[in-house]
Amino acid sequence: MSQTIPTQRNFIGGEWVAPSTGNHAPNRSPANIDDVVGHYPVSGAKDAQDAVAAAKAAFPAWSSMPGPARGRILWKAVDILKSRVEELATMLCREEGKTLAESRGEVNKGINLFEFYAGEGFRTHGKTLPSEMKQTLTFTLRQPLGVVALITPWNFPFAIPAWKSAPALITGNTVVMKPASNTPGTATLLAKALEDAGLPKGVFNLVTGPGGAVGNTLVDHPSVVAVSFTGSNGIGLALNERCAKRGIRVTAEMGGKNPVVVLDDADLDLAASGIVGGAFGSTGQRCTATSRVVVQKGVAPQLLERVVAAAKKLKVGNGLEAGIDMGPAVDESQLKTDLEYIDIAKSEGAQLLCGGKRLTDGALAKGYFVEPTIFGKVKPGSRLHQEEVFGPVVAVVEVGDFEEALAVANGVEFGLSASIYTRDANTAMKFVERSEVGMVHVNNPTVGGEAQLPFGGWKSTGVGEREMAEEGAEFFTQLKTVFFDYTGAARTSKIY
Repeated sequence: MSQTIPTQRNFIGGEWVAPSTGNHAPNRSPANIDDVVGHYPVSGAKDAQDAVAAAKAAFPAWSSMPGPARGRILWKAVDILKSRVEELATMLCREEGKTLAESRGEVNKGINLFEFYAGEGFRTHGKTLPSEMKQTLTFTLRQPLGVVALITPWNFPFAIPAWKSAPALITGNTVVMKPASNTPGTATLLAKALEDAGLPKGVFNLVTGPGGAVGNTLVDHPSVVAVSFTGSNGIGLALNERCAKRGIRVTAEMGGKNPVVVLDDADLDLAASGIVGGAFGSTGQRCTATSRVVVQKGVAPQLLERVVAAAKKLKVGNGLEAGIDMGPAVDESQLKTDLEYIDIAKSEGAQLLCGGKRLTDGALAKGYFVEPTIFGKVKPGSRLHQEEVFGPVVAVVEVGDFEEALAVANGVEFGLSASIYTRDANTAMKFVERSEVGMVHVNNPTVGGEAQLPFGGWKSTGVGEREMAEEGAEFFTQLKTVFFDYTGAARTSKIY
């Protein structure tokens, strides 16, 4: 008996509505292109405009609701999401390609974010400060911005929508979200959970479709007062420019080229484990993925022996199957990019240590699979060392000492995450202080984040504020300073 393929709709004003274009597109699994996850709206400008109008209409009531009351609705969403982990993880696995275990991990991280921000409904605060005037109370308030647009990527189709929508909602904003076109299913399930939690109509709206029609309409819409984006540098910088012309708030999390530095006193087994997990987990399709290894020459042979052996043991396949360690590239375009960079590395004289080929045996022929790939003898100025691949391709650079390692680690345009493996606490702290990144790990992989900790990078990695934690909520608020003369008598002891 064949399974019915669902045709999904947009979520606008609390209703599930067909796209104004009348167009839908199949969402195919990257592990098996015959597996059609669903047919999703190919929306147009009118759909985005309708969603903004719905969010604008809902803003007065939602923003005036006390923060704890908003938090209780998010807590209901947490309970609902916890009851649907397997449904969400299966959808995520099918449409993005992560293994089922990785998908469960991502879903649970997203739930953690909703838990954290539900509590922020009780904690969103300003400051009380002394005034230079007598009998005057001065304090600050944080208030919502209005209608905000959230543009989310395909590589974390649940966690990133969670860490953008939860802080936006808890601080009293109304939301229009545009998920990536190749992973709309997981975002749709999130919208259903928020609906079932009793979120008022119009507070959260979901519109799927291309960036040109939907994304640009949201960014340019006069009622949208802030944009939160995660994606490529090219699109993020263009979006930042568009927002700057309108004078609206924007945060853009973009690329990474994250190094692991391994010094000669490191625990090599620990380092190898961290490198393999950081490089090949989620098929290397994480902005925090380990894409560079900077290792002292004295321990390079021993480290690479461990890393290559572990990489060769990884089982690649459909993440729905048991025993799979690494899934496919997300789509044909990303697979092509992975293979192109492998060819580039070879042309630059790098030494292929393992991998380097597309996998097409048996059922793998219907997916976008590539071997875990490691290149040695990579030059710091080479393209493989400098440019983001966003796939399971690792560049290894050998160095003489700590200072050279630090220079190589910092010698790229990106600055998201970095890691060092060493037993020397003094050296570790030097690395922490001098690394040109937003997040540093010591004796841990480059990947990972927690709800209560700020997430983001330096240099070309990011524009705007940090995400997650208290800082993530502050982006969605505006600050108001209050001077309260509680005697009612005017005084001018200090006026500027």
